[in-house]
Amino acid sequence: ATTAADVLVTTPSAFADLLDEAVDDLHARTFVFTGEALPAALARQAARSAPGARLVTLHGHPETGPATAHAAAEGGPGPAPEAVLAGTPLAGVRAYVLGAGLTPVPQGAVGELYLAGGAPARGYRGHGGLTAGRFVADPYGPAGSRMFRTGDLVRRSADDRLELLGRGDTEATVRGTRIAPAEVEAVLTGHPGVAQAVVVVRAGHGPGGTGQLVGHLVPADPYGAEPAALTEEVRAHAARYLPPALVPAVLMTLERLPLTPDGRPDRAALPEPEPAGRPYRAPRTPHEAALCELLAEVLGVERVGMNDDFFELGGNSLLATRLTSRIRKVLGVSVPLRSIFESHAISELSRTVKNAGTSSRPRLRKMDRSGQ
Repeated sequence: ATTAADVLVTTPSAFADLLDEAVDDLHARTFVFTGEALPAALARQAARSAPGARLVTLHGHPETGPATAHAAAEGGPGPAPEAVLAGTPLAGVRAYVLGAGLTPVPQGAVGELYLAGGAPARGYRGHGGLTAGRFVADPYGPAGSRMFRTGDLVRRSADDRLELLGRGDTEATVRGTRIAPAEVEAVLTGHPGVAQAVVVVRAGHGPGGTGQLVGHLVPADPYGAEPAALTEEVRAHAARYLPPALVPAVLMTLERLPLTPDGRPDRAALPEPEPAGRPYRAPRTPHEAALCELLAEVLGVERVGMNDDFFELGGNSLLATRLTSRIRKVLGVSVPLRSIFESHAISELSRTVKNAGTSSRPRLRKMDRSGQ
């Protein structure tokens, strides 16, 4: 099929579906993406599907309408950016990046985006409390003017463009660590094999019923790497660019993301992680048996086999830290925390621990119920 248009206005998620419908050639002079952040991989697909087309992203809210815009440099979007660009304010719009007490934050620091000028709404009809919390007095504009508190986390780049870092009101806490899913999604879509990514916190999927960070990936090439190989590559990619606490415990691949009627990812419709179902393989050596015993202790499960995966069993950054401490204390081997994320399969982790202990023979000690 062929789609021809001078200007194609769409959400990134709807555009991904359009590509999936085997559109061979998109004859559009300008792509305008709005409604959600544009992943770098999808921007590259748009540039390839219509060479020479102009890529524009519009950012705004129903309360303000389009407020900022960014046009990709000629020749395409280039390498994946570290942050999604919201661009610069449109004519008549004032954009502030503010911190506590509505004070401006320094250039490069993260703050919340406030929008004023243009044609913002006056408030929410019948919801005075919500209006007072979102439409606040503008201390930097004309007397009596108001500004809209967007809830977007942004920072100003060196060339005075706004970098969109996610939503402050979608942050979640997993085992005491505050997580902004959009920050993780930006890194995941920076991998060339990922077209789209949505990260959610699944309550009750971690050990002891705690939350667990789950990433849902749409491959850039549906006929490329096997799902297991892709998730391994993406996990290693995430471990290079994110602190351990922000690396998703589970990565799942989907043919496409479920969408809401307005073309945005439907987070509530994303599938739940499937329980780990790997066939059990018993440890064969004292070294493997000691490691599996440690893992079962740290994860709070009955047994761990050599085919199991640390994160599929409920592992996370806090438990990974605890595991490295127990390995050092019980086996006498110092293993870097990052190696848990890079070698999370138990068989791989066993080799990592064994290699780390080649210079000093591991000291296997019997553990009592208190872990001493």
